[in-house]
Amino acid sequence: MSSDPQSDVLAFLAEPASYPDRPAHVERIDTHSASVFLAGERAYKMKRAVRYSFLDFSTPERRRQFCEAEVRLNRRTAPDLYVGVTAVTREPDGHLAIGGTGTPVDWLVVMRQFPQAQLLDRLALSGDISLDLARRLADRIADFHAGAAPTPHRGGLAGMRDVVDDNTRALAAATGTLDAAVVHTVNAACGEAVGRLGPHLEIRRAGGFVRQCHGDLHLRNIVLIDDVPTLFDAVEFNDDFACIDVWYDLAFLLMDLLGRDLVRQANVLFNQYLLRTSDLGGLPLLPLFLGCRAAIRAKTSLASAGLEADPGRRREFESRARDYLALAARLVVPAPPRLLAIGGFSGSGKSTLAAHVAPLLGSAPGAVVLRSDVLRKALFHHAPEERLGQEGYRPEVTREVYRALVTRAKDVLVAGGSVIVDATFLTPEWREDVASAAASAGVPFTGVWLDAPPERMAERLRHRTRDASDATVAVLERQISREVGSIGWMRMDATAPAPQLATSVLASMRASR
Repeated sequence: MSSDPQSDVLAFLAEPASYPDRPAHVERIDTHSASVFLAGERAYKMKRAVRYSFLDFSTPERRRQFCEAEVRLNRRTAPDLYVGVTAVTREPDGHLAIGGTGTPVDWLVVMRQFPQAQLLDRLALSGDISLDLARRLADRIADFHAGAAPTPHRGGLAGMRDVVDDNTRALAAATGTLDAAVVHTVNAACGEAVGRLGPHLEIRRAGGFVRQCHGDLHLRNIVLIDDVPTLFDAVEFNDDFACIDVWYDLAFLLMDLLGRDLVRQANVLFNQYLLRTSDLGGLPLLPLFLGCRAAIRAKTSLASAGLEADPGRRREFESRARDYLALAARLVVPAPPRLLAIGGFSGSGKSTLAAHVAPLLGSAPGAVVLRSDVLRKALFHHAPEERLGQEGYRPEVTREVYRALVTRAKDVLVAGGSVIVDATFLTPEWREDVASAAASAGVPFTGVWLDAPPERMAERLRHRTRDASDATVAVLERQISREVGSIGWMRMDATAPAPQLATSVLASMRASR
């Protein structure tokens, strides 16, 4: 006889005849805390009768409460995915039923099934996470965070200190499997950071940035449904895991992308989230948040290895833990901030070059990109791809755009982030102003001017679609005819491929430190 108090329910749920629509077969997926049964068009999730230090599903009543909480919280982001909660009942004749009239013995979260191939971790493996998808995902997360309820009684310094302390204990206990020197590096860096950033963590908590977030926001918990990135499986069982700084929530996803070498996608998502939220206050915390997320993955990979009876699978999890630990060591140490300005006439390739340099400049996930075309649209409350009329290009508006670029660049630098400013910089004054932003923040400055034949730039402008720039060939001709003054920046041939130009720019910046 099984010692598992749920064994009869598990056996019942494994049978196709147990379900209302009589599916042809049932697939079971087990995790440390749940068993999921894929049956026809529905998925039925039963919480396991387990108790851990961070989770307690030990009684049917607690499992019911957490099933209801799971549906309530996940309907914030996936209302069509979560059908509801139903009971497994013991009927008067002794047999079990789903949603019967008898006595409830356990509880199920009922979900609509979706194609597993549309999970973002599967799309990552097949190389199908595009930059456009990264932008749309950032929009979804920004909207979700904006509507999430503030929870100022949690998070802050105490919350992050608990995370760091738990990681430190778990990693220190695993030096037989992990490299002791790397463990020491990660634990020391996280401990130093949480101590140094304590006041800032508290300012964020008091300012309403600790909210009822997702809590487990990685690629496997996001699925494309009708081409819409949909967040699901948010943490319902422990508010300490879910009531966190919004940037700590996002950091899990950024870390997951970086760990898969999807650095451009991570940088695009990061920049789009910043564009939508203007929340620069989280930038000083991001190295700590990313390092902690990677360390947690190292810790959980070790836990999975300990549960594996198969030696090959155990070695696989141990290798994964070492990879995550190395990632944590790389992410937790902030890089010194830099400012790069990229200028040139419209169509010279400034934005393309910025997109290639940004993921590789500064602390992960890279530099903040400030583009004059996007900022100009924002001043008029326009979407980047929405065209502006002539009123948006009056000289006084352009002066305001450049003032705003310099101000925001200073703010990012002060917060510890690196910046790329992408604009034409057609006057000596504008070039001097952006250089002064770096000087006032005490960080190195690099200016790059892109040169290209007029016919090449015109051709690029003619073929632009869905771009923030409204520049036309006529605009380009007017730019070329004006006097731009002496250009003391590094001049580069913009007809070269963008990756080659990016490599040259980064090499020059490293040499000038």
